[in-house]
Amino acid sequence: MKLTWYGHSCFLITSNNGKRILIDPFDDSIGYNNDFLHSDIIVMSHNHFDHSFLKESDNNVKIINTTGIFNLDFINIEGFSSFHDKYNGLKRGPNIIYTFTLDKLKICHLGDLGHIPLDLISTKLENIDILFVPIGGHFTLNGAEGAKISKLISPKYIIPIHYKTFKSMLYLDDSKNFLISMDNVEKINSNTITSDDLKLYKENSVLLLSLP
Repeated sequence: MKLTWYGHSCFLITSNNGKRILIDPFDDSIGYNNDFLHSDIIVMSHNHFDHSFLKESDNNVKIINTTGIFNLDFINIEGFSSFHDKYNGLKRGPNIIYTFTLDKLKICHLGDLGHIPLDLISTKLENIDILFVPIGGHFTLNGAEGAKISKLISPKYIIPIHYKTFKSMLYLDDSKNFLISMDNVEKINSNTITSDDLKLYKENSVLLLSLP
């Protein structure tokens, strides 16, 4: 399996059999190139422009943007209700946390999570291999909160998302506050990582991918 970071919260999962799942595709006005590879499935955590961009060529792609269980031939996807803020969605609306189980790995993408859902963590977000966690604050969890939820979920590997970079046009914090709160930070000199690559790093490592 291969993970490719396009920037912001957008990842492409490529399964061992070549199937592609695109998560939270963005409008290129945010500063990143959105020339995404064609995918078999597109998953969107919420409908804001920086997480739900679709092209005309995506008309025949399976779109998943609701909560529930989606059992497909090569992947199991489950979406859980959460919020984009600390006020039960009153400020920024709903958010969906997704888990993806494929190729003997369980991946969790927190979307634009704005609070720490303790009940959900203890009942649904267990045995996570790879966690995508937003850390940029202002619209989502900030660095300290991202570190807290990462430690609560306790995945094998943590990949921070949704933070300020030199390319990003959005008002976000950078990764500094998150990284100083975490141990075992590994800077990856690529925007891609494979399941075989994970064996090179200690469990509970933060994997800081490079921009594309």
